Amino acid sequence: MVQKDDKARVAKRAIDEDLMEDAEAVNLAADWADISRGLRKDLGHQLHSQWIKPIQLGMLCKETGTLDLYLPTEFSANWVNDRFHDRLQLAWKIMRSEVRKVRISVHPGRRQLPELMLDGSRRPANDGSETSAIAVAAGTIGDAGFTSSVGLDPSLTFAAFVTGETNVLACNAAQRMSATEQPQFSPLYLKAATGQGKTHLLHAIGHAYLTAHPRTRIFYCSAERFMVEFVQALKANQMIEFKARLRSFDLLLVDDIQFIIGKASAQEELLYTIDALLAEGKRLVFAADRAPQALDGVEPRLLSRLSMGLVADIQPADIELRRSILESKLTRFAPLDVPDDVVDFLARTITRNVRELVGGLNKLIAYAQLTGQEVSLQLAEEQLTDILSANRRRITIDEIQRTVCQFYRIDRAEMSSKRRARAVVRPRQVAMYLAKVLTPRSYPEIGRKFGGRDHSTVIHAVRLIEDLRKRDADMDGDVRSLLRQLES
Repeated sequence: MVQKDDKARVAKRAIDEDLMEDAEAVNLAADWADISRGLRKDLGHQLHSQWIKPIQLGMLCKETGTLDLYLPTEFSANWVNDRFHDRLQLAWKIMRSEVRKVRISVHPGRRQLPELMLDGSRRPANDGSETSAIAVAAGTIGDAGFTSSVGLDPSLTFAAFVTGETNVLACNAAQRMSATEQPQFSPLYLKAATGQGKTHLLHAIGHAYLTAHPRTRIFYCSAERFMVEFVQALKANQMIEFKARLRSFDLLLVDDIQFIIGKASAQEELLYTIDALLAEGKRLVFAADRAPQALDGVEPRLLSRLSMGLVADIQPADIELRRSILESKLTRFAPLDVPDDVVDFLARTITRNVRELVGGLNKLIAYAQLTGQEVSLQLAEEQLTDILSANRRRITIDEIQRTVCQFYRIDRAEMSSKRRARAVVRPRQVAMYLAKVLTPRSYPEIGRKFGGRDHSTVIHAVRLIEDLRKRDADMDGDVRSLLRQLES
């Protein structure tokens, strides 16, 4: 009887220990979700998705306070360890006092490269590890052909891309690249600063091309992932399969090509792949944050191939495009009312990139919905202080007057003079309008900067220019040009 009780106690203790381990794993996962969200906000969507999201939690050793974090490849583990170790360790120490050290390494069960099949798909490794981030339009061939688009964000389509003067060339070129007829140029090289829409166009090309060519094979990845794949294949003695699979694609989409640095052999393989695909009339699209000639650590032959087609530059969105983007996004939140002055405020103040602009709108609306408050200018100023302070570049009335005088070729003294000639009055009114739009100054303050004029004169000038912009295309064009100059 005593022996049975002992066995029962042992079994109960084992069950309790298992439950405690499960609870600890759940708590760790919840803490990691919070840390990961914070890192996504700090690093941005792209860096987070590339390097932080693949991290898997290991065990926390209670004795040493060491928490294991695993990544699928040696390359990614080293990259994250070099750049984010201190940040990850600090975040975990703040979240859980018992964590004294974070150890980043390759998952013990994921060191084997998944086997490459002859048709270009991958056979999962025996341990169930994930496949590569290189995206294939489908893994197998069947009666229905290639039917999925792994790696392409379903929300990033041409229909969701808002065009304006600053990005219309790149958008038209991207649509031409995805059309049924053969494009006149290849490769297409999309150049834009962070958050201006180049990745959106890359995904849109993939979706449109897949729709027009249902049996197509698409290769989509970042330059870093290309290098990871290359190194893995090299170490596994699978370069022949790697080359065969890479050159079997009909559309090649490579993002962040500025990171194709370092290994000359990886650059050489990309060079030969470009030559092989171009010779077969296939389509290639690259995206980067700088022009081909400005890429560091890239050999001249590869630079030549990247720039031999069309280099389409996406300029920072002007205020009109930013307003159009916000209005387009607002359709998702109907019937929620967002006043026009809030839209104008966001478009005028969040100027660094489109991603921050949309993020600011989402944050504002989410806060309003969760707290039951109405969206207002005051709420926007209160809740978006971090984004607004990062974007705010102080434009002075003196700067506006100087820019307007240069544009209309009049003397600076005319801004304060009493002359009423049309050639002087109209530029002065435009400068007053811009001072109200681009600075926080009141009507009386603006009037004082224009030769001590009354505030009613400034109000009249602002309303007049607003009306002229609606009726006179030339005036609207002048104001747009001046806004671009002052906000650049």
